[in-house]
Amino acid sequence: MTMQIEVKNLSLKFGKHFALKDISFQLKENKIYGLIGRNGAGKTSLLSLLASFREATDGTLRINGEVPFENAKIMQQVNFVFNKDYKDETDKLSDLLEDVRRYRPNFDLEYANYLIQKFKLPKNKPLKQLSKGMQSAVSVTLGLASRTPITIFDEAYNGMDAPTREIFYKELLEDQSEHPRIMILSTHLVSEMDYLFDEVLIIDKGQLILHEDYETLVTKGASITGEAAAVDTFAHSKKILNTKQLGNTKSVMIYGELSDDDRKLAKTKSLEIGPISLQDLFIHLTEGED
Repeated sequence: MTMQIEVKNLSLKFGKHFALKDISFQLKENKIYGLIGRNGAGKTSLLSLLASFREATDGTLRINGEVPFENAKIMQQVNFVFNKDYKDETDKLSDLLEDVRRYRPNFDLEYANYLIQKFKLPKNKPLKQLSKGMQSAVSVTLGLASRTPITIFDEAYNGMDAPTREIFYKELLEDQSEHPRIMILSTHLVSEMDYLFDEVLIIDKGQLILHEDYETLVTKGASITGEAAAVDTFAHSKKILNTKQLGNTKSVMIYGELSDDDRKLAKTKSLEIGPISLQDLFIHLTEGED
């Protein structure tokens, strides 16, 4: 079953401070959505509303046409996986698997055990004795194996080292291929994870500034390099995100699709056109935030 998320003019306020302001978007397909933003941008606030951890101050949120907050039927279809601290957890992983199995109807114990082997997790050791990296691996194991129609990973992989994160990314792609669902990945590891995303949402200072298909998005920016005066002439009417200059050689990062005429003009002026990464776009579209 494909779930649908519809967010319209959503705001969340703490006192006089807006954590989120007037956010609208729709997620209607079983895809991997990358939610990216700087620290404090509002990513976790938004995800906590989707997961019914709190209620919006204003606007509407519908999952399959229903309000999810305090709606047991909908809440069971959403799994919010975050960077949990198991420091007081005396249960063993084997006990935790049984608990999750009871309230997650799609939970696949065989797959969970497969992931436990991949991550080399001890099943009979108290969770509080596991390293931070292992605790993160426990969280993502439960998130993947629950196969919830809407699965949210909010920086749940932060404690993992690079090789362990690679295992997670590989398993996530494979399981999404075999058991498609809406998967939302919140991250600041943009350059490492961008290849996972089908669509990208960028949040900045509590507002959604961009929601686009990944492939379309990365073709919307380009770097233009060459003789400084020629670069200035070419980029005169373009949206410039960043400028670098060394001697008479200049490079500008522009945002906006290049037309065939643009490309011909660049060629006649001996300008080099290069791609820019999602991380480059993200950094420069959200500049000014601490």
